[in-house]
This record gives sequence, C-alpha cells and structure tokens, in this order.
Amino acid sequence: MQASRQSQRYGSWIAFVAGLLVPLAFAPFNFYLLLPVLLAVLFWLWDDTTPRSAAWLGWLFGFGAFLTGTHWLYVSLHVFGKAPLFLALVLMAALMAFMAAYTALLGFLVARFHPTSGAQRWLLLLPSGWVLGEWLRSWVLSGFPWLSLGYTTTDSALAGWIPLGGVFAASAAVALTAGALRTLVAGHATERLAAGLLIAAVWLAGGLLDRVHWTDPTEHSLRVSIVQGAVPQERKWLPEELLPTMRLYREKTREHWGSDLILWPEAAIPALRSTLGDYYDDLNREGQGTNTAIVLGIIEFDPETNEYFNGVLSLDQQQSIYNKRHLVPFGEYFPVPGFVREWMRLRNLPYSDYSAGDKDQAPLIAAGEKIAASICYEDVFGNQLRAMLPEATMLANVSNDAWFGESIAPDQHLQIARVRAIEAGRYLLRATNTGISAIIAPDGRVEATIPQFQRRVLTADAWPHTGATPYVLLGDRPIVLLSALFIVLALAATRR
Repeated sequence: MQASRQSQRYGSWIAFVAGLLVPLAFAPFNFYLLLPVLLAVLFWLWDDTTPRSAAWLGWLFGFGAFLTGTHWLYVSLHVFGKAPLFLALVLMAALMAFMAAYTALLGFLVARFHPTSGAQRWLLLLPSGWVLGEWLRSWVLSGFPWLSLGYTTTDSALAGWIPLGGVFAASAAVALTAGALRTLVAGHATERLAAGLLIAAVWLAGGLLDRVHWTDPTEHSLRVSIVQGAVPQERKWLPEELLPTMRLYREKTREHWGSDLILWPEAAIPALRSTLGDYYDDLNREGQGTNTAIVLGIIEFDPETNEYFNGVLSLDQQQSIYNKRHLVPFGEYFPVPGFVREWMRLRNLPYSDYSAGDKDQAPLIAAGEKIAASICYEDVFGNQLRAMLPEATMLANVSNDAWFGESIAPDQHLQIARVRAIEAGRYLLRATNTGISAIIAPDGRVEATIPQFQRRVLTADAWPHTGATPYVLLGDRPIVLLSALFIVLALAATRR
C-alpha cells in the first residue's frame, strides 16, 4: 500500500513537471520535437490507472502547461489591467483549472471505457480524444484555444497538414506521433513496426503536403506599410498622450504615401472615432491624393444603441468597417450580473463592455482588394475567419500586444497568426502597438518584422491570393468527424 502511494506521488510530480515543460515546444523556444515526447509520457502515466487517478494526472499535466504557457495573464490583468492582485490570481487560477479539466476528462473517459492499454488505445483513442478536446476548448464558453498542439508545427514538416485540416489536423499529427512513440516503447513487435511506419508516414506526408500550393498569387503585388507606434501601454490612455499619439501616426503615415496600403494597430488612436472626424477625413483626403488606402483600428460608438465597438476602419474611395465579433471575457466584456458590475464600478475595479459585431460581416475593401480583418485575440479562431474566405484575397490582424509586456505571449501570438496564414493560403498583415508587427507569407514564413517596443514602419511587398485551401472549404468538420469515428471504432473493438 505504501509503495503504491509513493508510486502515485511520483506519477503526479512527473505529470505536473511534464506539463510545465509543454510551452517550450511553442514560440519563442520552438523545441517542437519535445511535445510528442511529453505527451507520450502522459499516455504512459495513464496506463493501468483508475479513472479517478487518470483524471488527476491529466489535470496536473494540463494545469502545469497553462501555468507556464499563459502566466502572462498576470501582466494583462494586474500590471496593466490594474485588477487587484487577489482578483487577478483568482481569475488566472480559475482559467487554468478549467483548461486543465479537458485533459482530466480525457484521462477519465479513456480509463473508464477503454481500461486496457495497447496500440489501439495509444494510436486511435488518445490522439482522437485529444483532438476533440482541443476542438471543444476552442468554442465552449467563448473558447480559449491557446496552446493547441498544432501551433508548434509552424517550422516542422507537420505544417503541411494545416492547409488540409487546420490547426487541429496538425494537432492530430502531433498526438499520433506521441501515441506511436508510446507504442514503440511498450508495444508488441508488430505494433512497434506499425508505430514506426506511422511516424514515418505522418511526417513524410506532412513534408510533401507542405510543397503543395493551394492558392495562387495575383499578377500585381501591393506595397504595404505597417506602422508600429510603440506607445507604452501604461501611457496609451492618458489624456495628455492623445495629441502626441495622433501626431505620431499622422507623421509616420505621411512618410509612406507612396505605399498602396498603410496599416495601423488596434485602437491606434485612443479616442472615439466620432470625436476625431476631421482627423480621419484629412487622412483620407491625403491618402486619396496618392492612391493610398489606410486600414486602422478604431473605437466606435453608436449613440442610437449606446454601444461601443472595437473596430477596423478602411479609409479608401469606398469606406468600410469591421467590428470585432469575438470579444475577450473579462477583458472587453464582463460576463457578470448587473449588480456585480455596479459593485466593480463603485470600487474602481477595471471593467469595460464592448458589444460584439455582427457574425456575418463582409471583408474590408482597401487598395482594390478584399481583406479579411481580425482584431487581436480573434485570430485564435481560424474557423470563424473562414466566413470571409475565399472572397478575401488577404488577411489583416490588428492587435495591441502591449497588454502582455515583455512576456512570451507576443511570440506565441505571432505563431498563431502564422497558422492562420497557412490555413487560408493568404498573406497576413499584422500591425501591433508595441510588437511584434509582421508580414507573413501564405506558407507561414515571416518575411519581415518589427521587433517589440521599437517605433518603426515596416514596408514590403505582399501578393493578394485567390483560390481556397481544403481547410477554407471544409473547416474543422473532417478532422472532428474522423476523430469521432476513430473513437467509436476503438470502443467497438473493445466491446468485442
């Protein structure tokens, strides 16, 4: 009995430490080969355990991963958001515990309904269950698909699976590799041979798919300038900073009137658009004089409905606007009853409520192209971005990653944007307040960047693309249905 308890204690520590190491596979570290090994360790710990023990081990693994992988929430909530330390820690712990519950649930269900270890479990049930868990995590209760396994594949052969089935297809490739590694260690001779062949097939096929060009560039490129104002987050919203910020963006823009398109970050000017009508009108007139379109993040207010919107405005011959659809809970809106919001107001706690834009919005029109816009956190939801594809020929993401400070979050966010470009087979233009601004090619390569906290303008050529990747046409359905089918087959075989 004592030996059993000691073994469980060791297993708990191994699961937690393995989870803590998971973010090393993501940007900025990019040790992507480490992830299948860590996942294989979890699969090993789940062997011959009770459903309750499997759930506990899975929860420890997941909590460790989100503890180190999203620790930057402290910077957003407490350092810049000014939430009291206790409230910030409670919100962080609640999110991490909830995210870890997905891994705990997978461990519990597999131990409960497929208690027998073996290749069937490692190669079918666990990888498929992991993918379904990530898919659920991407939309349940608004969704938080951060740290999905597929994001680690941007610089590996497995990136070839992304345009075929999205980030979850790449996650499936990583999870399959992990299951195959576990099979190589503990399987029978035939199972080990099958596992080795499976690893070779998954990685070789990914490399071959990576060479396929699913979309085609148009004949003419656009000269694009991305303005990174680098206004410190702690000063951005100060009243005395408004005029200097307006001058900054106007001057940086006027220096690049020769470009076809100029992109500003999210809420570049910290004031309502309605209060700065002349400012934007003057910019538009100057831009039209040089055939330059400007796409910029704005804050919009609708006096008829008394609603605020986080938007992107295109200043061109035909003006168009996009309002953010997927808002950040406890960042852009507070999902709490009215009396709680009043309590927060009386105590000067940070709270703000934007309204979500319509789900069905058309692409922006700028520089003669249709642009699928997203704002900050929205680029985590690839399936939602598909609504403007393949009509849009380019992607643009405006963000304010200054909320993350000098943490690893801006690098993680850039990696997520790279996956969106691969899924869509489109150039993605990324403008952030303090970095990392970038121009990303359809294959996910970062062609040019502005480092963090530097006040600069990035100018380069980008080609609009037409056509559609399989992911744009079909979305997440194929990988979700295949995963569900494999789970059914594995459970049916167990019953027999």
